[in-house]
Amino acid sequence: MKQIWIITKRELQAYFDSLMAYILLILFLGFSGFFTWIYGNDIFFIKQATLMPFFNIAYWTLFFFIPALTMRLLSEENRMGTIELLLTKPVSNWQVLMGKYVASLLLIAIALLLTFSYPISVSTMGNLDAGEVFSGYLALLLFSSMMIGIGLFTSSIGNNQIVSYLLALFLGIFFQIIFGMLGQSLPGIPGHVLDYLSTSTHFESMTRGVLDTRDILFFAGISFLMLVFSESMLIRKRFA
Repeated sequence: MKQIWIITKRELQAYFDSLMAYILLILFLGFSGFFTWIYGNDIFFIKQATLMPFFNIAYWTLFFFIPALTMRLLSEENRMGTIELLLTKPVSNWQVLMGKYVASLLLIAIALLLTFSYPISVSTMGNLDAGEVFSGYLALLLFSSMMIGIGLFTSSIGNNQIVSYLLALFLGIFFQIIFGMLGQSLPGIPGHVLDYLSTSTHFESMTRGVLDTRDILFFAGISFLMLVFSESMLIRKRFA
């Protein structure tokens, strides 16, 4: 745990030193605030005490922002050759990955914490469902953990950050759109399997206030699987 925390602090410091953290926080709060309170599904006009407009816009905002956050985590180390130096230190591949993963997840958690004024404001308009708020924020955090896992994997493949970003979006689109479309069009077991692989199926269920272990296990399972794939890439580099 000590090695993981050291790497986590190093990565968090790198985010803030490079202004990436500030840019992410400002853009995330700007996009989510604008589309939640001003444009589109304006909470003031739908006349319901709900955070669904915020959850929906934050879902897509994080989809595009997280690959930008993770694209440098390993690809930059590959490009500069520092990954080999890091892997020679007394840390395991898993500790390196978890340190970078936790740092990214903490930054997303900070961004979500800064929006806690939203439920406070909405609660003054009516009877806001606390369970819906909790499960909605949990859904955003779990979805972010999955996207961070995907971003780490694509970042571990090569040394080009732009390629890593685009590849993460490409893989994310399968979970966001394609699996859901195929799941609705195919009958029987294949359709059910593909529908289960759709993130929107699980996200929408959680934002309605339903906490189902299947939804939580889906996000946790994809995150873990992507970390395993990332570790396999680090193992190749360690013994290359």
